[in-house]
Order: sequence, then structure tokens, then C-alpha cells
Amino acid sequence: MSDRTAIPHSATDPSRASRRNFFIGAAAAMVAAVTSGSWVVITRLGVTTTLSPFDTAFLRFAIPTLILLPVLMREGFALKRIGVGRMALMVAGAGLPFALVAAAGMQLAPAAHAGALMPGSIPLFVTALAFLFERDRLGGWRAVGFVFIVAGVIAIGGYNLFLGVPGQWRGHLLFLAGGLLWAIYTLTFRRVGIGAWHGTALVNFYSTLILIPIYIAVGSRLPQTPWPELTLQAAFQGVIAGVLAVSAYAAGVRRLGSARAAAFVALTPAVAALVAIPVLGEWPDTATTAGIVFVGLGVVLASGAIGRRA
Repeated sequence: MSDRTAIPHSATDPSRASRRNFFIGAAAAMVAAVTSGSWVVITRLGVTTTLSPFDTAFLRFAIPTLILLPVLMREGFALKRIGVGRMALMVAGAGLPFALVAAAGMQLAPAAHAGALMPGSIPLFVTALAFLFERDRLGGWRAVGFVFIVAGVIAIGGYNLFLGVPGQWRGHLLFLAGGLLWAIYTLTFRRVGIGAWHGTALVNFYSTLILIPIYIAVGSRLPQTPWPELTLQAAFQGVIAGVLAVSAYAAGVRRLGSARAAAFVALTPAVAALVAIPVLGEWPDTATTAGIVFVGLGVVLASGAIGRRA
């Protein structure tokens, strides 16, 4: 048998490997977008009924810490490997500070605004930070895609920034702060070179460690929460958002790069708007519908799906 027939062409075809890597990363980032959009709605439901931002944060980090404890014990706590500074940036960006900022904003403004201004701003902050610190340049179809994303964010949330209910602007600022925090996590995780599950376990563990004394001091509303609502929040906060969303997003960053993975998160406004209809009774208006279309087009272009070599 000759060498030519001994090794399958697919095993040595770099273009096929590149395509496979792209589609796996895109699928992971899409999962992150869908779960993140659902999390926005479920969190708003919780913090506008019986739970406080600290309650949702406790469920969001304590449950995943227990689930991922075997990963943490196997891979280690990584402070020496990653460094205290980078670990702090990861925890701030995707951990307790991000969760508290997002939940506080959702007490002040609707889910559609959260879905537009927070996830929608992540690709823009990632691009800006990557340009400032990594000299990463944006051009071609990706640049056009980000223009569409900006147009979508403005269409969905921009109108309400100026003409919405008084006081909602505070929630809008918190959503933008949340977008900036997640962008910091995105770029930091890309640099530390650890696996998606390990990174998720670290963020949850250190967030829980910081939260416990604060939570004891402020008190808990969980004992007064109806069992069906508590079960729903525990499932979404602890498993879907705390484990699935963060690890899927981290996998997308590892395979696509920070800017392209962040672009997929801009699908979250559409998911949040759709899920908010049955859960919160919030129907998207004309501006929101137009924004969803713009964001969808922007994601396709900014992710690099168009213009890639076959």
C-alpha cells in the first residue's frame, strides 16, 4: 500500500480543519448567545418579583461551583499560573461584578433594553480594546458587520435612551458597564491559555468565595421564594447560565478568536426579545424588530462567515 492511500486526505487538509474549527466555534458561540438571551429574561423576572441581585448571583455562582468542583480539583486554582491580575480581570468580567451590575440594571429597565445594550455592546467594546491593546485591525466585511450591529443596538435600545421611562437611563448605563466587563473577560481569557471548563470553574469558584461574606451580611430572600420560581431560577442561573453559557462562550473564543466570538453574542437581543414575549409579556415594537434584523445581518458579517476561504 502506498503512502498516498495510507493517510486520508481529510487528516492532512488544513482548509478542512480550519472550516471544522470555525463551525465548532460558531456553534459554541451560538449556544452562548441563546442561553445568555434566556438568562436576561429569567433574571429580570427574578429581580422584579421576589429575589434580589445577590440572590440571583448566589444561585448563579454557588451551584456551578459545586458542579465543576471536580474540574477545579483536577486542573488547580491557577493563581500562580494565570496571575492574580488576570484572574481578577476574568472574575470581574464574567463573575460576581458582572452579575451584580447586570441584575441591578434589570431592576431599572426592560429585558429588551438589557438584551440590546449589554450583549450588543460587547463586540464593540472587544473591538475597541483589541485595537488599543493588541493593535487588532478591522476591515472588509467584518467592518460592515459591526456597522449593522451598531445600527441594531441603536434601533432596539437607542430610542429609549432618550425618550424612555424616567430613570431607565441608569439601567442603560449599567447594561453598557456590563458589556464592557464581559469584553474585558473575553480578551483576558483569550490570553491566559486555559480550557473552557477550567476557566468557567475558576470564575464561579472565586466569585462564590467573594460573595459568601457579602451575602451573609445582606441576607437572603431564597427561603421566602415560591418553590416553582426558585427551581426555575436555580436551573437557569446555576446550570444554563453558570455552566453552559460561560463554557460555550469560552469554547467559542478559543476557536474563533475574541472579536468573532463576541460578534455572535450580538444575537442575544433577538433571543431576549423573543423569550420575553411569553415569560414577561413584553412584545417587541417596530424599532426592536428592525434592530433584530440589523443585528442578525451584522453577526453573519462580523463573524467572518462571509469572505472565508472554502
